[in-house]
Amino acid sequence: MALEHEPARDGLTGYLTTGHEWNGITELNTPVPRAVYALLALAFLFSLGYWVLMPAWPLGAVYTKGLLGLDQRNLVAASLKDAALDRRAWSEKIVGGNYAVVAADPSLMKVVRETGPALFGNNCAPCHGVDAKGGPGFPDLTASSLLWGSEPDDVFTTIRAGINSAHQETRVSQMPAFGRDQMLPRGDVFKVASYVFSLSHPASGAVDPKRVDEGKAIFAANCVACHGDDAKGNPSLGAPNLTDRSWIYGGDLATIETTIWGGRQGHMPAWESRLSELDRKILTLYLTDKRSAR
Repeated sequence: MALEHEPARDGLTGYLTTGHEWNGITELNTPVPRAVYALLALAFLFSLGYWVLMPAWPLGAVYTKGLLGLDQRNLVAASLKDAALDRRAWSEKIVGGNYAVVAADPSLMKVVRETGPALFGNNCAPCHGVDAKGGPGFPDLTASSLLWGSEPDDVFTTIRAGINSAHQETRVSQMPAFGRDQMLPRGDVFKVASYVFSLSHPASGAVDPKRVDEGKAIFAANCVACHGDDAKGNPSLGAPNLTDRSWIYGGDLATIETTIWGGRQGHMPAWESRLSELDRKILTLYLTDKRSAR
């Protein structure tokens, strides 16, 4: 016989009710599942084992060391030591290795490809762009030919000493202002500009063939000393190839005329005192690899 105040039992589930009812819905007094108690017990046992085995409780200036004696500080220190030894190994190979040997080593080139973008982005991208393709006034470093030579040693020297910089071994280059300094009259400047434009746009009908022929003669008399008889440039002087489509200041007729009239003198800082030899060599390998992949 049920007690007078015993909660009612739900006829469908068999659970006792709490005596609470909302809008005809009776609340059941459902027991906590046994699995929950089992999980709580396991959690307690795990925490107890962790307290015993691992560093856990502070005791003033010290702490319980745990039976395993593990210390995250020691683990981090060991990890940093291993990383330093690994860095020393590959950095010595890169600095002391021949460019061709380093380029043929997949493990070293993996380091170059992982480290190079950050080095380039932090130091070179503001001028040459994150893709190294340059912009107005700044050369495309992925082009087939570079101003001062495309071999790794040439690129390394340019990075080290700069161009028209304060470095005592800087590369020095300046294009004369043929028009502004009255070396050529305005008409001749336009004629030679037409010829230079025709070199990289041979199929273009934008220039008068007669003016191109006249400009060729002016070019031979004034420009071949730097750019060569074939106008393909001279890396030893920093004179660019005028026959391709890679232009620093622009390859349209008006810009070429402006360049011949007023001259050009680019500047690049020397990085010898800003970047280590390792960083400069990684940058050289990174740019060489980027050009070969183009």
